[in-house]
Amino acid sequence: MPQTPFYYYDLALLRRTLDALQAAIRPDDPFRVHYAFKACYNADVARTIRDRGLGADCVSEGEVARLLELGFPADRLVFAGVGKTDAAIDRAVQAGIGAFNVENLQELEVISQRAAALGQTARVALRINPGVDAHTHEKITTGLPENKFGIALEDTLTAISRAHQLPALQFVGLHFHIGSQVLDASLFAPLCDVINRLQDDVEAAGFTMSYINVGGGLGIDYEHPDEHPVPDFESYFAVFRQGLRLRPGQTVHFELGRSIVGQCGTLITRVLFVKEGKEKRFAILDAGFTDLVRVAMYGAYHAIENLSARPGEPVEPYDVAGPVCESSDVFAVDRPLPRTRRGDLFAIRSAGAYGHVMASTYNYRPLPAEYSGDGPFKPEAVSVPAQKRQ
Repeated sequence: MPQTPFYYYDLALLRRTLDALQAAIRPDDPFRVHYAFKACYNADVARTIRDRGLGADCVSEGEVARLLELGFPADRLVFAGVGKTDAAIDRAVQAGIGAFNVENLQELEVISQRAAALGQTARVALRINPGVDAHTHEKITTGLPENKFGIALEDTLTAISRAHQLPALQFVGLHFHIGSQVLDASLFAPLCDVINRLQDDVEAAGFTMSYINVGGGLGIDYEHPDEHPVPDFESYFAVFRQGLRLRPGQTVHFELGRSIVGQCGTLITRVLFVKEGKEKRFAILDAGFTDLVRVAMYGAYHAIENLSARPGEPVEPYDVAGPVCESSDVFAVDRPLPRTRRGDLFAIRSAGAYGHVMASTYNYRPLPAEYSGDGPFKPEAVSVPAQKRQ
């Protein structure tokens, strides 16, 4: 087996998830799904998604370039992000991407200038801050007035008017995103209400649009990954099918990331030491927050399994910690686990989204390798590494 820590991606579960996603979209639904590439860059994962005909959502020049290398059609790419560089805008304009999700009026001016200089026309959607609370973690909420994202709701018509005035732009519609790891699909209903009211206002002002982008945000079950390996896409799409009052010819675009890839990824790590403290028992792993930062950054929960546990072992509470020289390098506190020994193999579950992509080399640690296979992780089956991040 390869050296730990490393990521393992279950491509069979990924395909099962994609099956469920696509089955939840009816033939007459004008829905288009874009994979939020920032969730997981693994090439095997990305190609599996590409082969199902999904587009992609990108947030940097590097992501645009990589998605094109992986064979995603340019016209199925949407480009979001509050800080697009001139080089990134040029790259996307020249590639002929499907749409820019524009975050502010100055960005609109810059895209117009860059596209005109290149002799091209850029398709733009305006990201509107809808003022909808996703009731999720404060660091992944994006749709409230105090967030850095999007144009204020009351400035929508002004922004649309400006988009029509500027040269080298084609205004296509509006974009929204309220936040991530939303587990109750009904929380998207208020977003539908905002969109419907805006549509009425936009029409009354004499404008039309063909493109409504509702972002992503659908969450996964981090606590019970085996009980709920596939999200409830049916309920998610039903909210928008029932809640949106679409005009003829309009398409609705979704930017799903975590819900597609979150459960298929696992961080595999070994126990370096079992430390018996005065009041605590620690399982010290060779993986740290350099490999999976979500716990340290968000206080996130990940299920942890001792893959080496013997049958009938007593369960004991452990603080599961990494080797990084920071007190925040802890994956779990007082987590009940089978009796653990040095050398035991641990699996940190639900790590497919925002795991490897956020890894760092802090403490001069190498980035973890990535592997994939058709089915759940088995130590004896892992032999060939997938393509590493470039």
